[in-house]
Order: sequence, then C-alpha cells, then structure tokens
Amino acid sequence: MKPLLPTFGAAALALCAALSAAPARADVHGRVSIGMVFDNRYHHDHYYPAPGYVAPHVPYGAVVVGAGPGRYWFHGGVWYRPYGPGYRVVLPPVGLVIPLLPPAYVTINIGGLPYYYANGVYYRAVPEGYAVVAPPPETAPVQVTPAPPPPPPKADPIIYPRNGQSSEQLESDRRDCNRWATTQPNAQADASVFNRAVEACMDGRGYTMR
Repeated sequence: MKPLLPTFGAAALALCAALSAAPARADVHGRVSIGMVFDNRYHHDHYYPAPGYVAPHVPYGAVVVGAGPGRYWFHGGVWYRPYGPGYRVVLPPVGLVIPLLPPAYVTINIGGLPYYYANGVYYRAVPEGYAVVAPPPETAPVQVTPAPPPPPPKADPIIYPRNGQSSEQLESDRRDCNRWATTQPNAQADASVFNRAVEACMDGRGYTMR
C-alpha cells in the first residue's frame, strides 16, 4: 500500500499525536514530514506513518489483535484502529500481545533484560508471543544488537472480483476475511498460514487473487 499525501491539517494532527504519545511509546527522534516519521533510535533508521495518519484500508496481511471494540490491526511495526471509513495509525497500549515481531526491529539489552524495539514501541517475549511494554528507564545501560536484514516484502496481490463486486464490497469482504483468517490454527504465528486463509476466504466470496 502506498501512503497517501495527507493535508496540512492531517500532518498537524499527526505531529500533535506524536508529541502526546502514550507511555508505551518511546520518544522517536527525527522529523515529521508529509505524514511520516523517521525513527533513528538505537540506529533503527526506518520511516513509519506518523500517529494520526488515516489510511483508506489496512495493508494486506495485517494481523488483528484483540477482540470487539478493543481490536487493533498490526502490520510492519505499525498499529491501526478503525476511524470512520478508514484506519488511523495509533500507539498501542501496554499489554497487547502480537504473535510475531515486525520484520524490522532492534534487539536491545537494558539493565540485563532483553527488549525488542521498533517504531517507538518496546516489546518483551511472553508465552503467547511478544507483549507491548512500557519504555525502560532512560538511565539503564543499553546494549544494542541489530536484527538481521528482513526478506524483501511481497507485493500486494491483485484482487479480481469475478462477480462484479463493487470496490466498497471488496473492501468489506477483505476486512471480514482478515478477521476470519486470524481464527485459523497457527495463523497468528505464521504469516503464510494467515495469507493462505485470507486467499481461501476471498476465493469463496468470488474473488481471484494473484
């Protein structure tokens, strides 16, 4: 998904949101420009959509975390929540658990404890995966171990509506299939299982994906 250029007002909203970040997020050093923020903490050196940016839909393969009104969508180190007809980039609350770390992250050791860092958010390993945790004390000594380079991302698939479904119906079906895919065994621990489940669901609703 290519990010859309937000208006000046949206960029201002994103900047305000970044400055009033929740405790689960660290201060991200860099610049906010056209809705993107550059995170160079611990030499992470990645760009992310700024908090407050609204996307028309979540990226293909996003994982649903939580249930009911407390649901979040997670993809590539970015967290989303429904906002009108789109999805707004938000900061995750402490305690949310994801099955897999984002492709780009930094392994750090702070005060003798291992943490994983990406996009201003710290994670700790738990039996169910990796939990969002509060930033560790700034005074603690830090040892940084960069993660290995991630594999190149796969291009978003082309979705063909075999029954002439509208674009609105396609987006609705895609959201439903994403939610259904997370209920399948091992889907939240293996992205390939999740993607196969989405493709099977979309095929059953009359779409061809390539």
